[in-house]
Parts: sequence; structure tokens; C-alpha cells
Amino acid sequence: MARRPPFCADGNYQVCSMSLTALAETSFTPSQTMPVYLINIDRAAERLAEIQRQSDEFGFRFERIHGVDGALVPRDEWIDVDHDRFQRRHGRTILPGEYGCYRSHLLALQQFLAGGGEMAVVIEDDVALDIDFLARTVAAKNAAPNADLIKLVNHRWNGFRAMGRSSKGDIVGRCLFGPQGSTACYLVTRKGAEKIVKSLAIMSLPWDVAVERGWDMNISIVSTRANIAGFSRLQRTTMIGWRRDYRAAKAPAWRRIPAHIFRTVDFFRRIAYVLTTP
Repeated sequence: MARRPPFCADGNYQVCSMSLTALAETSFTPSQTMPVYLINIDRAAERLAEIQRQSDEFGFRFERIHGVDGALVPRDEWIDVDHDRFQRRHGRTILPGEYGCYRSHLLALQQFLAGGGEMAVVIEDDVALDIDFLARTVAAKNAAPNADLIKLVNHRWNGFRAMGRSSKGDIVGRCLFGPQGSTACYLVTRKGAEKIVKSLAIMSLPWDVAVERGWDMNISIVSTRANIAGFSRLQRTTMIGWRRDYRAAKAPAWRRIPAHIFRTVDFFRRIAYVLTTP
């Protein structure tokens, strides 16, 4: 197994808050009932500044997770990755940005678990938040009390089945068809984070695909019918990969047959999960 690359000067993964330097000790405001963890890499300084602006304007606090920049980590130094299984399940090789995204989300969940809170919100640095986003998030959790993870931002809602409506008017439920895409903003409970970190310790799918598979991790996952957060203009400067990168990573058609089989099985597992899970 490759050594863990030293992303910080002391050789450890570093958790910061709100800037690259001095704000790590800032506490949450009294009205904020749960921590917000922001995933951000060093070269995305403009994105960090935009989230800081939103924080100042809307009065929420966040902790910055010093994200893993996959573009700076040589492939032979990647850790906890099953390349062959990823190829079989997804029909292509892993992009460096996908590796960094996956590792960064695990770091965010591990940081949450190191604290004493029961719930947390994880956000990526291209979201656009507003003054109501935390209140709507809490209301969504109250409307789905058994949920271990609530996806607050999605790209698709095909076959959405409503389970309830929050006091803020947001509908929560599950989709018969997926993946829904995006992990730009989600609420997670301690129980959910513990199971996700254990189940997804080895990368064999992109993070946004893997974390939706509640049937495989034995956790309850729901989503809101409308996005609670939007996207900033900086979303156009992708840190994961462009379409040409995905095309270049795709395997020949015959090598993608196992991926088609995997997705077909997951299609039916998702439907059973949506129809039977409380």
C-alpha cells in the first residue's frame, strides 16, 4: 500500500476553518445547532473567499477541511483504492479529481466523528447558500427523523416518491431511479457517518455514486425534492474533470459489460430499497 502523502507541513491531514491561516479556533454562533464542514483545496482560493463572503453575510460558521487535491498526488501514491473494482463497476479509470473528492469527503466525515456532535452538514466550495439554508436543513431532518443522510443538493429527481414535508415547505423522499448526482451539500448523522466511513473506506466508485447506495451500507438516505443550496458562478471552473477527461478515461465497449451488469443489478436494488425502507 502506498504511503499517505503529507498534505500539510507537519505530515498530517489538516483541518482548518474559514481561511488558510488563522481562523481554526473560531466557534459556531449560538444559533447554529450543528457544524458545517467545507471541503476546499488550496488552489481554490477564490471559492474559499466566496464561501467566506456568504458566511459573513448570512451569519453561519464553518470549518474548512483541507481537501486532497488529486491533481497533485501521483497515481502510484493513491491510497485505499481498488482500481480493478472501479473499472468493473464504472467502466473507466479514476480521474485524479475524483480521487481527491473521495478522500476529501472521507476526511470531512472523520473530522465530524472526532467531535461530539450528533449531526453535521458537509458542503463543497462551489455552493451558493442563503440565510435560510440551515433552518431548512434542520426542518428537513425533523421531517425525516430516521434518515442517516439527507442529500440537500441533487442534479436529478427521476421517479421521486415523497415521504413527508418539512415545516419550511421542503418535500423529502427518495428516487426510484438514479444516481441523482452531486454531493455538494448534505446532512449526515453520527450513525450515518460511522457506517459510511467504514463501508466506503476503499474507493471503488465515484463518491457521489457510492454515497447514495444506502441499500449497500444499511443506512437510511433521503433527499429534498428541491435543492436547499444552489451553485455559485465558480462551479463552471471544475476541479474534478471536463467531459473530454471522462471520455478519455472510458474503457472500450466490451470492457464496459461488467459495469452495465452492475448498474442493472443496482437499478433493481434501488427500487427495492425505495419501496421497502422506512
